[in-house]
Amino acid sequence: MTPYKHTQIGYLMLVVTLAALVLFAWAQITARLEPPSVDSGTNLLVTAIMALILFILASFTALTASIDENYLRIKFGYGIFARKFALNQIASVQAVKNHWYYGWGIRLWLWPKMWIYNVSGFDAVEITMKNGKVYRIGTDVPEELETAIKQSINS
Repeated sequence: MTPYKHTQIGYLMLVVTLAALVLFAWAQITARLEPPSVDSGTNLLVTAIMALILFILASFTALTASIDENYLRIKFGYGIFARKFALNQIASVQAVKNHWYYGWGIRLWLWPKMWIYNVSGFDAVEITMKNGKVYRIGTDVPEELETAIKQSINS
């Protein structure tokens, strides 16, 4: 079995993250330039919330799908949001197109019931597990990922 690994970049989320960084930097610089008073300067809580927002936004700028001997693994960005699927539990796999209203990110869609993991575009691979659960993994090369998963579950 040949290991598989592919990373899809979410360029829109990258632009949004950079825009938020510029906005937050401007807010910090403006707060530091105010004349000294009781309410001037930066606030630790506001700064911490800004850092948390940037941390979460940056984690959704890429989605990596990889396959090893036992698992199909996906991770967003630097890996704070990750998931693995046992290859021996995958019943079927097929390349699909997501509707525009399914959105991006990590979502639970209720009709049809499935989990969606996506950073950009509408192409995805739908995997159905032996327990009936359905997952869609966004990718910019759906046929390639579908083929890699099929080869892995058949070997």
